[in-house]
Amino acid sequence: MKVFSRVLIAMIAAIASLFVSTGTSNAGLDNELSLVDGKDRTLTIQQWDTFLNGVFPLDRNRLTREWFHSGKAKYIVSGPGAEDFEGVLELGYQVGFPWSLGVGINFSYTTPNIAFDGQDYGTLGPAGIDFDLIPAIVTPPLFPGASISADLGNGPGIQEVATFSADVAGASGAVAVSNAHGTVTGAAGGVLLRPYARLIASEGDSVTTYGEPWNMN
Repeated sequence: MKVFSRVLIAMIAAIASLFVSTGTSNAGLDNELSLVDGKDRTLTIQQWDTFLNGVFPLDRNRLTREWFHSGKAKYIVSGPGAEDFEGVLELGYQVGFPWSLGVGINFSYTTPNIAFDGQDYGTLGPAGIDFDLIPAIVTPPLFPGASISADLGNGPGIQEVATFSADVAGASGAVAVSNAHGTVTGAAGGVLLRPYARLIASEGDSVTTYGEPWNMN
């Protein structure tokens, strides 16, 4: 009986460790790639915390795939003149499908935004004559919501679709998305999505890192 109890405890511990490892598999750095450009700078692009959650399609159509995407892309530039770097940070997917009849692939999501809200630096002057040297600043989001759609035509095939791009400057930066919404309609068979992040320097050098494919059954 004691032996049986020890075996049972060991099995429970092993199963628990599997659940723990599964829960943390999508956290942290997923993939990265580096390139030395024509100016001897090292350009590094990374994908972090990538998670694609496939859900039952709201239109109940067997030819529709629907998902939500969360994750972050980071870039790092090192070497001479890294602070002067200028370029474009791009996010997107490679989409693979076995067969289709005029597939339409649609992405809609809200981009990250930066806003100044209530940045009041106080008043200046003697009592009774105070005046606001720098008044409070309130701005709308500098990056508004965005959406994209593309017609992939007939399959089978693999298509690359850029869902978001932003001008970047400096030695490092990042962009994050949370619950970006995407659908593929008209696909007969499964759909595979391979998320990617790409850094393109203003001089034309580029580096792209690809994540693992996600199966949207």
